[in-house]
Amino acid sequence: MQRQEAECQRLAPIPGVGLLTATAVVATVADARSFRSGREFAAFWVWSHSSRDRGRIKLLGISKRGDLYLRTLLIHGARTLLTTQSRADRELDPWLRGLLSRRPKNVAIVALANKMARTIWALMAHGRTFDRSWGRPAMHVPAVS
Repeated sequence: MQRQEAECQRLAPIPGVGLLTATAVVATVADARSFRSGREFAAFWVWSHSSRDRGRIKLLGISKRGDLYLRTLLIHGARTLLTTQSRADRELDPWLRGLLSRRPKNVAIVALANKMARTIWALMAHGRTFDRSWGRPAMHVPAVS
């Protein structure tokens, strides 16, 4: 029980996840390392069929396999995250802004939920905590003399 509680506390800070989704994932997934990658984890729980034709990937729609409850929580979390980030007083994430310029809103929501699922897998499989600035270039702050 202690391990599960600590696991939930590590997943809850992910934007769009929260405590309810974190507890559902921890209760459902015994060991995240049983999946080879975050892509496999996301595909198992939620996502899209794809067809690889001549090197191009064509998305054919959301699959109905996997856990309906977990899929619903991730989609609603992504929808809420998109709504809160789209407010006038907030700056939209560049990745999400680019995606919304190319794709319909609901497709962007599913893509965001997929990204959240991959992040969940990475944190669970490697035992890390969520760091909002990971993967972004560090800003150089000059030293004060």
